[in-house]
Amino acid sequence: MRPDQPVTLAVVIGAHGVTGEVRLKSFADDLARYASFNAGALTLMKLRAGSNGIIARFAEIADRNAAEALRGTALTVPRAELPALAPGEYYHVDLIGLAAENDAGEALGHVVAVENFGAGDVIEIEQADGRRFMVPMRPDAVPEWDEARLVISRAYLG
Repeated sequence: MRPDQPVTLAVVIGAHGVTGEVRLKSFADDLARYASFNAGALTLMKLRAGSNGIIARFAEIADRNAAEALRGTALTVPRAELPALAPGEYYHVDLIGLAAENDAGEALGHVVAVENFGAGDVIEIEQADGRRFMVPMRPDAVPEWDEARLVISRAYLG
């Protein structure tokens, strides 16, 4: 993924109150570490927990009407602004679109989604014929990956 490519960290799910605050659905651990979103279009002033998501105030949003107009807006930052990863870690966005092959080098398709149902990440692979299958993102199932492809152990292929 290019360093300047935008990565979605949250989505505005609605207005909060009458002073321009918005409710967010966050996909990140710490939104407060970012000063601005959407290539500088939204400057974060305040962030706090709310009963239905995170509540944010942006310098550019002055009233409820402006906050309502943001509903559905994805809040993005360039990929380069994300924290560095330790060995073996990954961002979901970096896996989406990767070519998938088995450990014999045979093409399987490409990654279309990364889900987490509580027991760890699961990757979804779409094959050339449109059929899909899922594999746990564990070292025994996915022994290696890089920026171009990921390898799936044949033991996890049905």
